[in-house]
Amino acid sequence: MSSTQPFYVHGTSSAEQSRLSDLNTLINDACLHELALRGDERIIDFGCGLMQLSRAMARAVRGRGRGVVVGIERDDAQRAEGLRQAEAAGERDLVDLRAGDATDPPLASEEWGTFDLAHARFLLEHVSQPLAIVRQMVRAVRPGGRIVLLDDDHATLRLAPECPGFNALWRAYIETYLKAGNDPFVGRNLVPLLHRAGARPVRNTFLFFGSCAGSPTWPLITGNMLRILDGAREAIIALGGLSEQVLDRLLAGFREWCARPDAAAWYAINWAEGRRPEEPQPRSSTAVSPPVGCST
Repeated sequence: MSSTQPFYVHGTSSAEQSRLSDLNTLINDACLHELALRGDERIIDFGCGLMQLSRAMARAVRGRGRGVVVGIERDDAQRAEGLRQAEAAGERDLVDLRAGDATDPPLASEEWGTFDLAHARFLLEHVSQPLAIVRQMVRAVRPGGRIVLLDDDHATLRLAPECPGFNALWRAYIETYLKAGNDPFVGRNLVPLLHRAGARPVRNTFLFFGSCAGSPTWPLITGNMLRILDGAREAIIALGGLSEQVLDRLLAGFREWCARPDAAAWYAINWAEGRRPEEPQPRSSTAVSPPVGCST
């Protein structure tokens, strides 16, 4: 597969959009807590998808009048469903949603360098040139503005007790990214990306995204994993090296494992934040007057 073409392994089916909506319900509060918005920011959300987090950020910054959120999304189906959900929630105009690519965001010349925060979540793992996007994010914010990146490092997933066959299944899923020219481990590289893009890295952390049997979130976390793998079925067969029969057997084994009373999944979302450097201040050229009575 050509790495010059965008490749989103999950697709944009109604089932996938439902999964994304449930995923937002699981993690948006934690994301907003880490963002620690003041309440008056100008925000640009790169690859905003269905806009659930974009709308949540907009609700947080609209109270003081100045706050605004611009969402950039290239996919027609995602924008349409995002607008449908916003309309149903009575928030049709809460986000300034624009059709466009994150590598060439549709901003007017006077908008560049004016945002307080540029945000991207689960975007960079799905593109072949993540640095190009981060450079645009740095360019979009004002001097001193924040650039926040959240993304996956798929190698961090751990299951205990061991689920027979799951490692082969997860490796096949990871292989779909690699064959498409994308980076399934981009989460570990977010700080270097910020630095290479011209930002000053200031913070990195994890958002825990695991659970265990007995927790109220366990069916949601394991359900999300199963829906990811089911949704990537065609890609796993075409690019991951598994036959349909082997894939079905491994998925069935994982479903059985999810029912264990002692099962646990450990995973984290990588978070990195940088700042656009402040513009250098011009040096003072004020001349020093000679002391009174001295000749020059």
